[in-house]
Amino acid sequence: MAADPSTLDIVEAGHQLRAKTLTAEALTEACLANVATRNDELRAFITVTAEAARAAARLADRELDIGHDRGPLHGIPIALKDLIDQAGVPTTAASHVRPLTPASGDAIVTARLKAAGAVLIGKTNLHEFALGTTSEDSAFGAVRNPLDTTRSAGGSSGGSAAAIVAGMALGGWMSGKIYDFTGSYQAALLNGIAFNMMNILIAAWLLYRLTGSRRRIAATPA
Repeated sequence: MAADPSTLDIVEAGHQLRAKTLTAEALTEACLANVATRNDELRAFITVTAEAARAAARLADRELDIGHDRGPLHGIPIALKDLIDQAGVPTTAASHVRPLTPASGDAIVTARLKAAGAVLIGKTNLHEFALGTTSEDSAFGAVRNPLDTTRSAGGSSGGSAAAIVAGMALGGWMSGKIYDFTGSYQAALLNGIAFNMMNILIAAWLLYRLTGSRRRIAATPA
């Protein structure tokens, strides 16, 4: 088992969970420890659902112990962008305009993540209403890049990207689709999350088309 399981990727963590050299509870606690240590600085999360995450992790371990494997995300800590409803948790969209009323139910993606055995750590910060590419315009404070806190975390899903890089979660649902090439993909790249070269070239091309400058593809000072 890795000395710090929060440094594992999803595939490596999955192998260790199934080999019984790692538990979902230990993995979740490692991520929550990083949240406690760095979230005040990075402002990656708006809401942390620590107790619910611990309960989900314990359930994931019990299910794996009896041979009930829900798939690749079983027992994996995941961050949910705060545009997406999770029952019992407010959806702020990083704005004070929305009331802090807990959502009455799960969005489809949330329900599917839970059904897949994912452990939801909390709701991540973003550019307000996802209408921007820096995650600096948030009612809950600007997201900072964990690789260099003087630089932008990108957006609109800067909180999700920062959370993954800082070991607060192993994965993050960044938008209503797998990747938002002009926003969430950019946030992932600025925070150092690697993709295959074709995806990087696509993202770079789109950013160049949007900004008119290759220099702005790199992380920019805040």
